[in-house]
Amino acid sequence: MRARLKVLTVFGTRPEAIKLFPLLHRLERDPRFVSRVCVSGQHRGMLKQVLELMDIAPDHDLRLMREGEYLNIFTSRFLAAIDPILQAESPDLVLVQGDTGTAFGAAMAAHYRRIPVAHVEAGLRSGNLDQPWPEEFNRKAIAALAHYHFAPTARAREDLLAENVPAERIRVTGNTVIDALYWMRDRLRCEPQLAGTAGELEKLAAGRRIIGVTCHRRENLEGGIARIAAALQAIAARKDVLIAFPLHPNPQVSGPMRAALEERARIHLMEPLGYPDFIRLMDVSHFMLSDSGGVQEEAPALGTPVLVMRKATERPEGIAAGTARLVGTDPARIVTEASRLLDDTGAHRSMANAHNPYGDGRAAERIVQVLARDRISHSIRQIS
Repeated sequence: MRARLKVLTVFGTRPEAIKLFPLLHRLERDPRFVSRVCVSGQHRGMLKQVLELMDIAPDHDLRLMREGEYLNIFTSRFLAAIDPILQAESPDLVLVQGDTGTAFGAAMAAHYRRIPVAHVEAGLRSGNLDQPWPEEFNRKAIAALAHYHFAPTARAREDLLAENVPAERIRVTGNTVIDALYWMRDRLRCEPQLAGTAGELEKLAAGRRIIGVTCHRRENLEGGIARIAAALQAIAARKDVLIAFPLHPNPQVSGPMRAALEERARIHLMEPLGYPDFIRLMDVSHFMLSDSGGVQEEAPALGTPVLVMRKATERPEGIAAGTARLVGTDPARIVTEASRLLDDTGAHRSMANAHNPYGDGRAAERIVQVLARDRISHSIRQIS
């Protein structure tokens, strides 16, 4: 009888939960695996919505979230909290996703316990440790520790090879965020009431083109927020648009944005949206203005162009493919590029119809296939 592989998946934020749930569902249903889940609670309120929607019941909830806590303190508390879980569970593999403090901390704690690490969404690089910060470092650090590197694109694989990651440990799988997106898109077709807030937004737009906006990057907090707000004010001067802006709960973002934009015509500020509503917002938007990494992957899968309000991106594939364009935070540049997509039908069509390089919705399936080949627990430990 072949051994079942015990996988402990560790995450703490809503984006991690969204990107991991297709994989968690597959592991849970597959008799070759024992799947266990631990959440740090890094972004508790936003995470809870996704866990309930995706029917994920964590086996361990560390409840570490504290408002305004500096990264060093969170990381130290997380390391202390996760170690007893690793001892009690004794997993064959610890699985992490992306670039958060939770992912970095879990990889380091597993490494100290000599437990192999699998990194989902591995190899994304901007080449600049300050952009995005601190995520670029987190990804590079996890790569130094991981046994499995599940890269979303061929470009990510090349970046890992350039860091001397052995080729046999890298698999190009696509990104599980596309798996999640297609799952939710199909569910919304059957249950449109799940996206009630976005449905009301379409009525509010009354035929005007919707521009979806997200903003939360740490590197934009010092000056970038004010510049982005100025650009949104200028765009909203047009009579043919409605800017839909779900505000991030970070008071360093929501406070200044409310002060600058609350009373502006054709700018609709909202509380953070649940996952179904956010998918619907991206789907109905003429384009997205965002500093998010995930939006650069998700929106193009729905045929929605993205103007990226950052100086650099760890997702250059979208820029190269033409689905996204870097515009930074200079108000004049943002307004110019937004106006081009509003006024030039050909320019909008070119971005909307460009090939999305981030996957076909089968990433989780490919990851499970790789793990299943090594499901005898001692085989992974021996070759790690």
